[in-house]
Amino acid sequence: MSKFSALGFDIGSTTAKIVAVDETGKIIWQYIENTEPKIEEQVENLLKKVKKEVGDTLNIPVVATGYGRNLVLQANRKVTEITCHAKGIFKAVGHGGTLVDIGGQDSKVIIISDKGKVVDFTMNDKCAAGTGRFLENTAERMKIPVENIGKLSIESPDEVNISSTCTVFAESEIISMLAHGEGIAPILKGLHRGLISRVVGMIRSVGLVPPLMLSGGVVKNDAIRKMLSESTKQTVIVPEYPQLMGAYGAALIALKE
Repeated sequence: MSKFSALGFDIGSTTAKIVAVDETGKIIWQYIENTEPKIEEQVENLLKKVKKEVGDTLNIPVVATGYGRNLVLQANRKVTEITCHAKGIFKAVGHGGTLVDIGGQDSKVIIISDKGKVVDFTMNDKCAAGTGRFLENTAERMKIPVENIGKLSIESPDEVNISSTCTVFAESEIISMLAHGEGIAPILKGLHRGLISRVVGMIRSVGLVPPLMLSGGVVKNDAIRKMLSESTKQTVIVPEYPQLMGAYGAALIALKE
């Protein structure tokens, strides 16, 4: 294995990610797990995993990002998610544009210049609507594995309009629909449409600069990619490691330390 030259931590509200890069900025090791309540202890355990891979980590620069970045006490620097996601996606795909990052608890739209700099951004971190949690809540309620909801949505010829813009109210609306005999697949398709409409609203608020790129854990959902492309009339570019763009960007910043 190549020598680790830098580490990036992305401690998100849902998952914790580590990326190690070599001297050229290539990803040579990665690790993802669910974020735990005691983040400082979790970071210690994550560093132990790194040591198993590379041995001594004392001289490896570390940059942390994500909502829990200030609890990564071993980090040389703490950098915002916006900066790290822009840095990561620019290196991953080799150009700027509009990045949509849909995570479990927040979503971001970042305009990136052809030099890799952040031009503008907007972020939704106050409401679950427009994030992966919006879909996960419904999957749990319907007792459907979350990895199956995208496929069911795509295959459904029908779609139910979900009028509520709040996750809590939407859940009540869905319960009422199920009680009146609405099908599960059309409801799921309507939920996906609602999430995408909120994301498209965010894109419009900053102005779409092609090409359109997509990252975050929700990227694994095929319906999200398909509906975003349909709604924006843009081909959606997905990097090789969509969940790791924040951690990757952090590692690239650490590489310059």
